[in-house]
Amino acid sequence: MSKRLEGKVAIITGASSGIGFATAQLFAAEGAKVVVGARRQAELDQLIGQIRSADGQAVALAGDVRSEEYAKALVALAVERFGRLDIAFNNAGTLGEGGPSTDVSEAGWTDTLAINLTGSFLGAKHQIAQMLRNGGGSLIFTSTFVGHTFAFPGVAAYAASKSGLIGLTQALAAEFGPQGVRVNAVLPGAVDTDMYRGMNNTPEAQSFVTNLHALKRVATPQELARSVLYLASDDSSFVTGTASLVDGGASITRT
Repeated sequence: MSKRLEGKVAIITGASSGIGFATAQLFAAEGAKVVVGARRQAELDQLIGQIRSADGQAVALAGDVRSEEYAKALVALAVERFGRLDIAFNNAGTLGEGGPSTDVSEAGWTDTLAINLTGSFLGAKHQIAQMLRNGGGSLIFTSTFVGHTFAFPGVAAYAASKSGLIGLTQALAAEFGPQGVRVNAVLPGAVDTDMYRGMNNTPEAQSFVTNLHALKRVATPQELARSVLYLASDDSSFVTGTASLVDGGASITRT
């Protein structure tokens, strides 16, 4: 590893599986001290064990990103254990309640936005405040190509919440760029995660999703982690306010 994050401290939410899990492993391998969060303690413990067994430094705190107190606690843990905060990857998310939009419940709509959009805002609010004390940092959100370049029926709450993250990215980038905080969003296509397999649990469904992509395959979590690493590192030092498509060409083909 090139140790592109040597001396950096990072928070990663949604780290119990998928993109967050892979990104935490990669960040630690690249020299970062990582604070990982998710709701599932057992999976976080597994992640911490793997990082430490590879001589990395990591701590975990289980909780719910819908809670502002949890957002504060993650930042406090980073400062307490590692002295600063340089990077935040607000990755926690949910597909939420799907189906015909006319049947989506108010609770389902509200909960999806609370996790995907409000939770990311609450994290950023406290992460940026700490980054400003360090003279800057890099903040990344996980959005999606859905609702940005590609529309699916039956996922209104998900699409709206993830599209909202792009607006939030741009607003925060403009507001805090002068103080050295970069803010970007990564927009995956389909990624081979537990959520993906749960949604596409037949060969026919997986074939349909695969063929949405120009590359005719879905991504691995590790591929997305490398894109997040770029946005977190100094390699992207002049990149802010972007909605970075990492979608295997799903945005350019529908066949």
